[in-house]
Amino acid sequence: MSYVLPPKGILQTEALKKYIYETSAFPGEHEQLKELREATKKKYGNLSEMSVPVDEGRFLSMLLKVMNPKRTLEVGVFTGYSLLSTALALAQDGQITAIDKDGEGYEIGLPFIQKAGVEGKINFIQSEASSVLSEMLSNDKQPEFDFAFVDADKSNYKHYHEQLLKLVKTGGIIAYDNTLWYGLVAKEEDEVPEHLRIVRTVIMEFNKLLSSDPRVEISQVSIGDGVTLCRRLY
Repeated sequence: MSYVLPPKGILQTEALKKYIYETSAFPGEHEQLKELREATKKKYGNLSEMSVPVDEGRFLSMLLKVMNPKRTLEVGVFTGYSLLSTALALAQDGQITAIDKDGEGYEIGLPFIQKAGVEGKINFIQSEASSVLSEMLSNDKQPEFDFAFVDADKSNYKHYHEQLLKLVKTGGIIAYDNTLWYGLVAKEEDEVPEHLRIVRTVIMEFNKLLSSDPRVEISQVSIGDGVTLCRRLY
């Protein structure tokens, strides 16, 4: 059965969302990001809502430019809007390890990544993320990342969190997407479409876990579908 996804974003009105997009998001959007966004919508229709929205992409890009990380990790790629945003923001010697079990989405985005001239910054691994992260952790020369972005299967966020706290360096940032889940975390369960309830519960439990985790300092950013930034303290 196919489901219709609600629009991304938690802004109270479509008019306000349109205003923000038109005044501060779309004007600075890279040409290849725009082309990728349009290609994703053409290919996937309503399911293109799974992609990172343009305002969130701009936020991540600025965050990375401020941080100036050398090694980043992306868990969950889809067609690569956040991946291309990251690649464009990194310095020339920056490297991204990107993991997704589905290679079809990445193949949609690859021509735009190549056109933007940043393919050399990306190591794409088609696999379940947990197994790749476990392999990294078992490696004698364990990699250390400055930044990680997670936009994958929500049921595994808790597991990814434990792995990433060992892979992202102290002082580094882990960003989790969709932590407001279409704004449904603030609604009563009977107000939530049935097909979105299970993930809503998972996200609410994960948010509670992050808020009580002494290993991280967190900031819930009300952009896109909600992004929680976690700075590793130790």
